[in-house]
Amino acid sequence: MEDIVEILKQKTVGKTLTVCGWVRTKRETKNAIFIELNDGTCMSNLQCVFNTSDAAQLEAALTGAAVEITGTLVESPAQGQPVELHATSCKVLGPAPADSYPLQKKAHSLEFLRSIAHLRARTNTFGAVARVRNAMAYAVHTFFQDRGFKYIHTPIITASDCEGAGEMFQVTTLDLDRIAKSGQPVDYSKDFFGKPAYLTVSGQLNVETYCLALKKVYTFGPTFRAENSNTTRHLAEFWMIEPEIAFATLKDDMELAEDFIKYLLRWALEECAEDLAFFDKRIQPGLIDMLTSVYNSKFAHISYTDAVKELEKNKDGFEFKPYWGCDLQTEHERYLTEKVINGPVIVTDYPKELKAFYMKLNDDNKTVSAMDVLVPRIGEIIGGSEREYRYDVLLGRIRELGLDEQAYSWYLDLRRFGSAPHAGFGLGFERLMRYVTGMENIRDVIPFPRAVKQADF
Repeated sequence: MEDIVEILKQKTVGKTLTVCGWVRTKRETKNAIFIELNDGTCMSNLQCVFNTSDAAQLEAALTGAAVEITGTLVESPAQGQPVELHATSCKVLGPAPADSYPLQKKAHSLEFLRSIAHLRARTNTFGAVARVRNAMAYAVHTFFQDRGFKYIHTPIITASDCEGAGEMFQVTTLDLDRIAKSGQPVDYSKDFFGKPAYLTVSGQLNVETYCLALKKVYTFGPTFRAENSNTTRHLAEFWMIEPEIAFATLKDDMELAEDFIKYLLRWALEECAEDLAFFDKRIQPGLIDMLTSVYNSKFAHISYTDAVKELEKNKDGFEFKPYWGCDLQTEHERYLTEKVINGPVIVTDYPKELKAFYMKLNDDNKTVSAMDVLVPRIGEIIGGSEREYRYDVLLGRIRELGLDEQAYSWYLDLRRFGSAPHAGFGLGFERLMRYVTGMENIRDVIPFPRAVKQADF
């Protein structure tokens, strides 16, 4: 059995082939019947040409049907395709009746396709998204493995809130309905873990423990946020890439982040050229030029304080007025990268009130040694920091923010025993996918999106 991607690469004219796939279109002329076959291995279809006398065996070979076709590969007389299959037989493995199959030969809105997420991978758009997602996941592991990082599997169930924001999904085996009806308080000592437990919002705290033993580590896995945001930029379940490096400063962290982004963009441009050409033409015109420009750029650096000064020069042009101490919005981030810098930029040294408790406090006692990487079109793509490795300072921050000191006792132990400077960052995989594909809605770059009121399929 041959893959279409290999058939189109090798173009072995005269070879007899058997190929399986799904019918994209079927059309008939006076002299021949043409089936456009796609098996998902690439964007391109393989044109299969039948004699009109084969019409009976092709009756059920309609759009969406799974078929097995045998024939001889020949040079194609038509423009735009080097070869085609002169077919001699077609076996319908799985029919797709035209009166009920929802993906007929017409344009479908992305909103409609979200309602049939179990079938949308068969479209050009979502087939391309899936192939690029696979390539980007492989690139992530290749980047870190080639640089001596160890891949650490961090837990999905946790008792710690990494971000301290409290937007977590609870995990329990208690009968909460019965407890609510009884009017009794919840006794977590009777729960499965003997205390409240949640789906993780980040693997960072756990991966830090291995950073302070193996020096260079990363985790890449699912994370969860119970954030009630019904926007094109938020998911309740998504994947995070989180490297951590020991004996490192913010400068080392920024260098790793820039290298990482450039590596991923180069990989996408070189390994996903056909799919990116589709996105450039159909989804986001100018996508390839933008990605190429960022890849070729030297990332600029600017402090949060100087960034706010630049934003204040145009304060009337924003929906959210910028001021020192404000959390930068997407409109601010895009203005900095698209107007002020005209390229990628790393913003550093944010007010401590805007960032998580684990970020290293600067000497001014007002800012933390944090960084966000901003790129054109989407704004922030990476967030990271040097971690607070001083026990007394970290304990002070935990108490200052009113966090449960006992819940972080193990994390504090890392600062009591062999503590060392270390740094890391997080990159949301779906945010990266939005960037390299040009897709606007984050729900369109993950196979089965989980969001507010959405847990279908």
